[in-house]
Amino acid sequence: MLTRRQLIQTGLAGGLLLAGAGWWARPDGDLIPQPAYPRVFLSAHDALMLSAVAPVMLAAAQMDPALVVQGVDQAIASLPTGLQRELRQLLDLLTSRWGRRYVAGVANPWHRATPAEIDAFLRGWQLSRWRLLRTGYQALHALMAAAWYGNPVSWPHIGYQRPARIMGMLR
Repeated sequence: MLTRRQLIQTGLAGGLLLAGAGWWARPDGDLIPQPAYPRVFLSAHDALMLSAVAPVMLAAAQMDPALVVQGVDQAIASLPTGLQRELRQLLDLLTSRWGRRYVAGVANPWHRATPAEIDAFLRGWQLSRWRLLRTGYQALHALMAAAWYGNPVSWPHIGYQRPARIMGMLR
């Protein structure tokens, strides 16, 4: 039979264990600069992770990661609620210490991760035998590609010019 003392000790130990797990699972605590635009969906930690991953995923050295983050934020805000919930789970997983370290395989915080580490994470998820990881990669890739290549700022970098006939119709 459980005594009162054992019950209190077990409760305290469980509480300490939960507090420790909560502390360990929190996002990285570095100071994060606030963007110049108001975010609708993304947290500061999401924006930091996406700005680190975007240049590696899109292989675009001249890109401004802040523009990609802004585009991703706007794109997610326009999605149905069910998709937003799934993307929130994905972003929460990637911005948590455990998720970043043990699921993504990136030891350093996102803003300190090397391009090689980020590339290994992306390739691992892209080619994973687990469908869930491949789906996560595809979601990130689709959002970032749409945010960057849909932005007219990126068009000179990729050599895209609107056809003159279309430009004439738009004027």
